Amino acid sequence: MTDSLRYPIGKFNFGAPADAKNIPAWIKDIQQLPEQINDLIKYWSPEKFRAVYRPDGWTSAQVIHHLADSHANAYIRFKLALTENVPTVKPYDETAWAALPDGSEHDPTASLKIIEGIHERWTTCLENMSDTDFEKRFFHPGLKSELALTQNLALYSWHSRHHLGHLKIIANH
Repeated sequence: MTDSLRYPIGKFNFGAPADAKNIPAWIKDIQQLPEQINDLIKYWSPEKFRAVYRPDGWTSAQVIHHLADSHANAYIRFKLALTENVPTVKPYDETAWAALPDGSEHDPTASLKIIEGIHERWTTCLENMSDTDFEKRFFHPGLKSELALTQNLALYSWHSRHHLGHLKIIANH
């Protein structure tokens, strides 16, 4: 398996500084993801939702379900960090979630609605955050470190483009 299939836009670098000058572009990535997915998949057949982007990878439907799960968690982590002092967030097993019936079914309609709603609210939240808000943090026990919301926004901008890349691989085959 090639890294270009697993990481179509490259790996996220947690060690890289999250430069605040990139915040508007990262917010735009969050805002545009639902429309980008819908534009990409609007004419897909049911078979296309069962296709995988790489051997042993998720189906396109699982990628969409995962985006709903992951971005719901991310949005909640933002709200926790904005309203609490360095809260500890709960990690989850994304592979186990993807294997559950609601995460492995081939009709992504419900998850697309979740993504649309979360991204609309998340964008509103992001657009109204101050510079100080972006420096607020949460503790992630799986990473054993605190993450500033600036870095978490950079991560989810990448995550959006990363999985959109997977869907584009499927679209092109």
